Amino acid sequence: MGGRKRKGRPVNGILLVDKPVGLSSNDALQKVKRLYRARKAGHTGSLDRLASGLLPMCLGEATKLSGFLLNADKRYRAQFRLGIKTSTGDAEGEIVESRPVPELTDTDLEQAVAHFRGEIQQIPPMHSAIKHQGQRLYKLAHQGITVERKPRQVTIHEYTLFGREADLVDVEIFCSKGTYIRTLAEDLGELLGCGASVHSLRRTASGPFSGEQMLDLATLAQEAGKGLEALDRLLHPMESALGHWPQVHLPEGVAFYLRAGQPVLVPHSPTEGWVCIMGEHERFLGVGEVLDDGRIAPRRLIQGNG
Repeated sequence: MGGRKRKGRPVNGILLVDKPVGLSSNDALQKVKRLYRARKAGHTGSLDRLASGLLPMCLGEATKLSGFLLNADKRYRAQFRLGIKTSTGDAEGEIVESRPVPELTDTDLEQAVAHFRGEIQQIPPMHSAIKHQGQRLYKLAHQGITVERKPRQVTIHEYTLFGREADLVDVEIFCSKGTYIRTLAEDLGELLGCGASVHSLRRTASGPFSGEQMLDLATLAQEAGKGLEALDRLLHPMESALGHWPQVHLPEGVAFYLRAGQPVLVPHSPTEGWVCIMGEHERFLGVGEVLDDGRIAPRRLIQGNG
């Protein structure tokens, strides 16, 4: 093929990075992209500079699956500081209000936390990446502008208290996409009458991936010294992003039509929902959706993987 040269190599897979505090998600992504000399890479849901922990990165064709991880449930460990409100809702912002913390028993705290379990409404913070009339809210916030934000429904599957030292409260939260932990802290503080902000935050799980699998940047740099093959061995297969989705296996003849964009009939396949499509020799072909007539329609196909 002629035409312009594309920079980087076509490496495909998912890397589970332990993002350190103080580094932006995009800076971490660029470091990984350079180490891998990857042609294409993207992360799946930013972590604030203040936050650390699991940041799945999709390389190459895996970027086609990043939306599924973006929409996945997440798990966090956090420390909330009672009595302190900040401009950003976390320790990076300026203190805007300081209030005495009332005498609180464990039961008081537990009852307050219980208010935020299940489906709840959240007003996104001004320091967020949501757009208002084409501009990111955090950019408006930096200009001192506050705009009205519509509440959003999120689901808090689990919200557990597991420690307290003076005005610092340790919590674990398992939540749906779009949940703002800073807003959870601030809303808890308002309910307790003293205000609160996030003191520290760490993501410990994202969709099918858990924190035990992640690698820090120092480890990645060390592996890079052994060559690209050593780095590639650290990648998870693309289909691992789909967790426990049902798999359908296609013989080559059927896969040919699917790759051409046509829905195909697969005996004994699920009758509804999304599926992970595998070709011969366990090659991942992409994701599909079951149509009303039972055929499987291709939705995201992976190039050069079968």
